[in-house]
Amino acid sequence: MNLGLFIPELTLAITALAIILFDLFVERKGWLVAVSLIGLIIAAGSLVVTPGSPAQTIFNNMLVVDGFAFFFKLLFLGISALVILASTDYVSKFTNFRGEYYALVILSTLGMMLMAATSELVTIYISLELTSISLYVLAGFLKDSKSTEASLKYLLLGAISSAVLLFGMALVFGSTGQTQLGQIAGSVASLSATGVMANPALVLGIVLLVAGFGFKVAAFPFHMWVPDVYEGAPTPVVAFLSVGSKAAGFALILRVFSTAFGFTDWLSINFGLVFAGLAAIGMFVGNLSALPQTNIKRMLGYSSIAQAGYLMVGLATMGISPPADILGQSGVLFFLAGYALANLGTFTAIIAISNKLDSDFIQDYSGMIKRAPVLTLALSLCLISLIGMPPAAGFMAKFYIFSGAVQNGLLWLVIIAVLNSVVSAYYYLRVVKVMWFGEPASEEKVPSSGALRLALTVSCLGVLLIGIIPGPIMELARAAARMFTF
Repeated sequence: MNLGLFIPELTLAITALAIILFDLFVERKGWLVAVSLIGLIIAAGSLVVTPGSPAQTIFNNMLVVDGFAFFFKLLFLGISALVILASTDYVSKFTNFRGEYYALVILSTLGMMLMAATSELVTIYISLELTSISLYVLAGFLKDSKSTEASLKYLLLGAISSAVLLFGMALVFGSTGQTQLGQIAGSVASLSATGVMANPALVLGIVLLVAGFGFKVAAFPFHMWVPDVYEGAPTPVVAFLSVGSKAAGFALILRVFSTAFGFTDWLSINFGLVFAGLAAIGMFVGNLSALPQTNIKRMLGYSSIAQAGYLMVGLATMGISPPADILGQSGVLFFLAGYALANLGTFTAIIAISNKLDSDFIQDYSGMIKRAPVLTLALSLCLISLIGMPPAAGFMAKFYIFSGAVQNGLLWLVIIAVLNSVVSAYYYLRVVKVMWFGEPASEEKVPSSGALRLALTVSCLGVLLIGIIPGPIMELARAAARMFTF
């Protein structure tokens, strides 16, 4: 076993422990940010020198090191670094728990990295719970009524989803006798359509896996927790949850369904159609529910449900397309990269503005262009990207994922997605209109720290670069998706 392949994960575990020790013995809490970022940089450096091709396995084939895991690990480390930078203006709200905050962000990132690399059912569950439990705690860090309610709802519904997922895994194991994804694929591939339908436990197990993963990515109809958690949880935690948890969930879906159930054509097509149906309904539910919202965080919560629907267009393409076609998988990966930057930029600007206003209501953002022109411009750019308008990353992300769907006979689903994008423009541009053309309640400027401005700059530059020069990220996504072609 080559433990060198596990250095990025070991680095994060050591970093989390170091943060707790620094918090105990060092009075200047600013060092906690430095320790967190140093740990993330070391992990990223060790990841870059780790060979991702050819694929290698460690820990008795429970974890795999390949291009797919490399893509997501790099994404998670970048998300975590930007969230930590953006948090510097916010952590004063939980002064006595700064060490715990940074340590939990790092531990949750560790869990996400394991989720992207796991190839075995038990390891999937353990890594998923490491991520989820950290997020349950982070959601309640403000300790006020809304934050506590958000944490409790997230915990209870998350526990139910974990039980559903675990039951699904048990049924799959009972039907195939295997926990390794590759071995499950061999067992399922040997069954005919009649054989699988005669095994209701296996069918129910797959359905429960879809339900469990659907909760993690905030997809319809497993989205009930989203609005309240987004509204009540600390804004940096919402930023981390909205992109990190969603990306990790889609990494698991891609790994499990491409590896374990993707080699049986008729089964792959059937779950592709299921994802297409969920995508269509999810886009309508998310966008229509976002229209009347007056709280910007709650609006973005419903928006994330719609974004999950757009991403599931890629999953539908993956199921229906031939095994050698990677348009679905690579489209999802590219979309996640663009969405992560746009959403992180959005929430970073909201952190700065809401800290000053002490309000998350859209009407209070009126005339913000006169009080914080840079923040207003950055937030406007990121919201335009979420709509899918050029020259931002969202346009290329939607173009890539929608074109793959059209090429595989899902024109009807793309028409639904485009119509929903038009609907989403209303509530995104409403925020832009209020900021640019409204009258400010005060002329007082909105301050922000250098670390927050750095996070915002990186996010916005990423949104523009991916939108204008998508080639490098697109090639990286394709290389990662090729791990599932044989």
